Amino acid sequence: MEERELITQAKAGDRVAMGQLYELHARRVYTVVRRLVGDDHLAEDLSQEAWVRAFEKIHLFRGESAFGTWLYRLATNVALNRLRRSSKRSTVEAGADLPRVSRAQDDVVVTRRVLTRALDQLPPGYRNVLVLHDVEGWTHEEIARSLNCSPGTSKSQLHKARARMRQLITPARADNDGTRGEARL
Repeated sequence: MEERELITQAKAGDRVAMGQLYELHARRVYTVVRRLVGDDHLAEDLSQEAWVRAFEKIHLFRGESAFGTWLYRLATNVALNRLRRSSKRSTVEAGADLPRVSRAQDDVVVTRRVLTRALDQLPPGYRNVLVLHDVEGWTHEEIARSLNCSPGTSKSQLHKARARMRQLITPARADNDGTRGEARL
């Protein structure tokens, strides 16, 4: 069944159609939320909250954009609202439960862990702008509206976030004065 039909049926209250939409988008919703909040358990909770809201508000989906775009924006807003309410978050080792299959996949898992750890170490403002712009493809104007800041602030935060990410993923190396640089990740 096509997504458009599933949406129509879900708007009419069809739980099977809702389940199929969930199956199509659940992983991506979780991933978007996880990148923003930096915590696996909180991401699970907020993903479920996003799904509840999505099905409560599905009647508002007009089809002017892709359903996934609408859904991911809703999930992003759920996560950002939680982050605004709470300045506390815990860092959880990401990727620990990924299966080990081959050397190439091991390298991907290691890279994913390094990137996730680095992302988790960014200040929330940097992380939010980086994820929204570089991962989700939002414009600076969209980010500014969502985060209640100016597009210039969004651009500045993105520049600083990228610079900090480069520092965090660069292996520790000797400084010019011969002392050891801070250990990275």
